[in-house]
Amino acid sequence: MEDSEAKSHANGDARSAEKSHDAASTGSCWRRIRGWVPVGFKQELVQLVKLAGPVVISQLMIFLISFVSTIFCGHLGKTELAAVALAIAVINVTGVSIGSGLASACDTLISQTYGSNNYKRVGVILQRGILILVLACFPCWALLINTEPILLAVRQNPEVARLSQLYVKIFMPALPATFLYQLQGRYLQNQGIIWPQVIVGLAGNILNALINFIFLNVLDLGVAGSAAANSISQYALAVFLYVFVLWKGLHKATWDGWTRDCLQEWGPFTRLALPSMLMLCVEWWTYEIGGFLAGLISEAELGSQSIVYELATIAYMYPLGFSVAVSVRVGNALGAGNTEQAKLSGKVAVAITILGAIVNAAILVSIKDVIGYIFTTDEYFVLHRPHHVNVVIVVICCNCGWFVCLQGVTGGILRGAGKQLFGALIIIMGYYGIGIPIGVTLMFVAKMGIVGLWVGFVICAFSQSVFFGIFLMKLNWKKTTQEVTGSMSFLTVGQKVFGSHQLCNLFHLKR
Repeated sequence: MEDSEAKSHANGDARSAEKSHDAASTGSCWRRIRGWVPVGFKQELVQLVKLAGPVVISQLMIFLISFVSTIFCGHLGKTELAAVALAIAVINVTGVSIGSGLASACDTLISQTYGSNNYKRVGVILQRGILILVLACFPCWALLINTEPILLAVRQNPEVARLSQLYVKIFMPALPATFLYQLQGRYLQNQGIIWPQVIVGLAGNILNALINFIFLNVLDLGVAGSAAANSISQYALAVFLYVFVLWKGLHKATWDGWTRDCLQEWGPFTRLALPSMLMLCVEWWTYEIGGFLAGLISEAELGSQSIVYELATIAYMYPLGFSVAVSVRVGNALGAGNTEQAKLSGKVAVAITILGAIVNAAILVSIKDVIGYIFTTDEYFVLHRPHHVNVVIVVICCNCGWFVCLQGVTGGILRGAGKQLFGALIIIMGYYGIGIPIGVTLMFVAKMGIVGLWVGFVICAFSQSVFFGIFLMKLNWKKTTQEVTGSMSFLTVGQKVFGSHQLCNLFHLKR
C-alpha cells in the first residue's frame, strides 16, 4: 500500500514537472517570438491602420466611379462594354495617371514639411501643386482629343474606337477636377486627415450611381450618358471635398493665403514629381497596355481583360492603403528627425500588408465562379469564358497576394524617404525589361492570351519587390534623416533671412 502511494505520489510529481516544463517551454517560445517583434510594434500598427483603413475606403470610392460606368455599360452590350473599358483605359493612361503621379510629390514634400512643424509651408506646397497640375492638363488634352486615331492606329475595332472617342471627349472637361481632387486628397492625407475623403467619396458615388441610372436606364443616352455621369461625378468629388475642408476649417493651420512664393522652387517640386509620376504611371500604363493588347486578339479577350483588371485593382486597394499610410508615417518621422520611428513604420507596414494579402487571395478564389455575372449578362462571357477568367484570377492571387503588395508598400516607404528616382528606375526596368516582353511572348507566341500576360506581370512584380527590399535594407537611414532635417531647416531659415526670390537664387548657387 505504501509502495502504491509512493508510486502515485511520484507519478503526480512527474506530471507536475512535465506540465511545468511544458509551460516553461511555451513561455520561452512566446518570449522568443516576442523578441522578434520590434519595440513599439503595436502602437505603430494602430497608427498605420488608422491611416490605411480610411485610405483603402477612399481609394475604393474613387475607383468605383469608373467601375460603375463599366457595369452599367456592360449591360448595354459587348461592344459598349469594350468601348467604355478602352475609353477608361485611355483616360487613365493619358490623363488620370499623370495628375495622380505629379500629385504624389506631396507624399514626400508635405509629409516631411508637416513632420518638421513648418505648417504654413504646407500651404505654399499645395499652391505650387495646383499650378503645376492645372498646366499638366494641356498636354493630356492634346492626347485625349486624338483618341480615335490612336486606337485605329493600333488596330482597334472601328466602332469600339468611335464610341471610345465619344466617351473621352465628354469626359475631357472633368480632367482638372480629377487632378485637383487628387491633390486635395494628398494635402489632407499627409497631415493624417483621411475621413473627409471617405465621406465625400461615398456622397460622390451615390450621386454617380443615381446619374448613371437616370442617363442610361431612364433617358437611354447610352455611352454618352455614362461619360456625362462620370464627368459630373468628378466635379462633384472635387467641389464636395473643397467645401468640406472650408466648412470644418481643416485648412486654417496650413493655409496663409495665396503668395508669390508658390511661383518659386518649381525645380525641387518637379525633381520629386517626375519620378513619382513615373513610379505610378509606368505601372498604370503597363496594365492598361494589357487592354490594348487584348483588344488585338478579340472583343471577348478585351472584355475578359477588363474584368480581370477591375478585380486586380480592387485587390490592390489593401496594399495601396498601407503604401499611402507608410509614406505619411515615414515622411513625418524623417521630417521630425526620428530615424528609428521611420524604420519601425516601414517594418510594421511590410508585415501587416503580407498578412492582409493572404486574405485578399482567399476572397478572390472564393468568388471566382460568380464574377462574370456582376459585369455582364452576355452569354459568351458568363457561360463560355468563366474557366478562362478563373485561371487568371489564380494568377492575380499570386500577383496581388505576395509580390505587388510588397512592391506597393516598399514603394510607399521610398516616397516617404524621397527616394522616388530609384523607385522609378526599377519600375521602368521591371515592366519594360521583364514584364511586358515575357507577357507579350506568352500572350501571342505561346497562344496563352491574357493568362500569359498576367504571368509576365507576376514575374515583374517579384523582381521589383526583391530590388526594393534590398535597397531599403542597404539604405543609410541616419544620413537620409540628416538630409531631410537639413533641407527643412535650410528652407525655414532661408525664407526668413533671404525671402523667396533670394532663396531661389541660393538654390541655384548651391547646385
